[in-house]
Amino acid sequence: MRSRLTLRQLRYVCEVARLQNVLAASRALGISTSSILAAIDAAEHEAGTRIFNRFPAKGIRITPAGSRFVTAAARLLAAETEFARATSDISARIPDPLRIGCFEPLGTLLLPSVLRRFTANEADVEIVVREGDQSELRDWLSAGEIEFAVLYEGDIIAPFDRTPICLVPPHVAMHPDDPLARQEAIRIADIARRPFVLLDQPEIAPQLLAIFRLIAEAPQISFRARTYGAALAAISEGFGLSILNLRPLIPIYAEQGAIVRKPIVDDLPFAKLVVADTYGAEKPYFLQSFIATFRKYLAEIGTDGFAVRNPGHKKDLLF
Repeated sequence: MRSRLTLRQLRYVCEVARLQNVLAASRALGISTSSILAAIDAAEHEAGTRIFNRFPAKGIRITPAGSRFVTAAARLLAAETEFARATSDISARIPDPLRIGCFEPLGTLLLPSVLRRFTANEADVEIVVREGDQSELRDWLSAGEIEFAVLYEGDIIAPFDRTPICLVPPHVAMHPDDPLARQEAIRIADIARRPFVLLDQPEIAPQLLAIFRLIAEAPQISFRARTYGAALAAISEGFGLSILNLRPLIPIYAEQGAIVRKPIVDDLPFAKLVVADTYGAEKPYFLQSFIATFRKYLAEIGTDGFAVRNPGHKKDLLF
């Protein structure tokens, strides 16, 4: 049968058993004697037997049945304390391993730098980064296989809580020998009929092609790359230019001296980088800390550290 006793009442009974005096327990707990007597009555009713024998002017003595009751109650209270400690650790401590989802290009571009700062005081934590497209990230979040995901905002992750980190304007990446590399900024019309390296991912490719539809043109696709690294390698080998978003926060081998990045003159929508999770408003402390670390890091390196920005665009990129 389900017990109707509360943990608080059990705590009162255990304190009386420890001190063998109702008044002393009342003082130790800082509550009225009537509350303690009510807890004893409720416990004896629940147990179906007397827990304490009362002796006028001599206090109380625990019965054999009462001793068994108090032993069981003490175990339950100890378990409750352990549960509270464990759940506090769940929120405060970084899970080990820490499983993070990441939109594929971002795993190379920025995540290691942020995670290095985030785990600076947690050297023994194992980091597991799962890179995927937005559909995969959605599925991993739904299944609880990752704690959170770092990605660009899109309709496919609408069901999840999303914390904005920064805005990222698109830019043109090209080989240094490209004639356009001498220009300060690029117009979409300038690249419409040039060989184009397409980052061919389900959420990226349609957005890139939509940019060209704004000027009623179609790009001359010369190379389709599934990954960001492959796109950079194709650009560095002279297959064409491309439109990308984030500037790498750490050097990428394929880019060493082989790629020039230029801002775009046209007024195009900016990508929004977010952290998506299933916790909603009740985010655990470690996730709040990661978001704060992420924002602080981008603020420290400045917008020129992660974005290729047209000087004419005055919009604040940081949240």
